[in-house]
Amino acid sequence: MIERIINTDAAADDPIEQEIEFTLRPRDFTNYIGQERLKQNLQLAIRAAKKRGEPLDHILLYGPPGLGKTTMATVIANEMGAQIRITSGPAVERAGDLASLLTNLQDGDILFIDEIHRLHRVVEEVLYSAMEDYKLDIMLGKGPSARSLRLDLPKFTIIGATTRTGALAAPLRDRFGMIHRLEFYKPSEIQQIIERAASILNVKINKLAAETLATRARLTPRIANRLLKRVRDYADVNGDGIIDHKISTQALELLEVDELGLDPADRMLLLAIIENYKGGPVGVETLAALISEERGTIEDFYEPYLMQIGLLERTPRGRKVTHKAYKHLGKKMNNPGQTSLV
Repeated sequence: MIERIINTDAAADDPIEQEIEFTLRPRDFTNYIGQERLKQNLQLAIRAAKKRGEPLDHILLYGPPGLGKTTMATVIANEMGAQIRITSGPAVERAGDLASLLTNLQDGDILFIDEIHRLHRVVEEVLYSAMEDYKLDIMLGKGPSARSLRLDLPKFTIIGATTRTGALAAPLRDRFGMIHRLEFYKPSEIQQIIERAASILNVKINKLAAETLATRARLTPRIANRLLKRVRDYADVNGDGIIDHKISTQALELLEVDELGLDPADRMLLLAIIENYKGGPVGVETLAALISEERGTIEDFYEPYLMQIGLLERTPRGRKVTHKAYKHLGKKMNNPGQTSLV
């Protein structure tokens, strides 16, 4: 995958970046900006659960990466006054790994599983009874002498996060009592997130600069925070550390992030469709081979935002570039008002 400043992956390999991201995350609903409808639903469920003295229903959060699913899980835990354990689907390789996690939980604890759609099928099957009956079925021994043992588990809550609900097995999906989608943020909300992050990082930024960053952050908090940190670096080296409109514009030009938040990789994808397939439609497998990317990367990291702002369309025959994309890239359509077909 091309290294991109506009990247929704968490900075898992950089402990310093990871620590900064953790510092910027809100701890409660009061400081969590955006996702108003989701917050209202969760606040109601939390108040009801606390009133009854029960754990929350299992929760599935889905949506494009970088929108705050992990942050929301920690906010829920804090609002419930519960401990949270964090893991990911690929990290739970065997049923024994899951058993170790579950048996170390206490009543009311929350287990957050990121990328839950990547759980191994064997692990999923163990999870069914754990989620539904708070029982853990494990096998002791092998062969004819093997026997099943059922253990009681504490009353816990699983919060799962995924970018692909369709990849979840139906029996697992059905065991979540609440299923919520995180939406892309409004530019005004992204601006508030940038101003809040700047305050935490002790960075001075004026309103116009914050607005400029917000329009180029792809409606995604993680990208907004990442851009702020890179523009802060530019301001420290090429200015007096204060981020104004001029500094922010120069920094974003250096990063090759345009006024819609597109970077060279986004523009390469759109231009590949325009120049090689006359604007589409073109199949995603063909497109992946054309730009040397994996299909999953295109579907998870490129397309959601490009579709959200109206530059790309999914059709039964493949992906098509819109008239808005032609205009943004300064390209002329062969037949104005209609993209040519292959």
